[in-house]
Amino acid sequence: MEFRNTELDQETLNKEVSHNSRSKVDLNNLIRKVKDEEKRSKRQNIVISAAALSAVAVFGIILTL
Repeated sequence: MEFRNTELDQETLNKEVSHNSRSKVDLNNLIRKVKDEEKRSKRQNIVISAAALSAVAVFGIILTL
């Protein structure tokens, strides 16, 4: 039974892949998605850096007391 389910899943996957290969790709959408991802990544890096800097500052203040 499991083998049959695997065959059906593989057949469905093959149909989806062949359908997707026929569809057109809009490069403008891809470029926009990449730029949005880069913006999110930069923001996340800034937030992490600010949090780390704040933690170091608070720890330094506590040590000086």
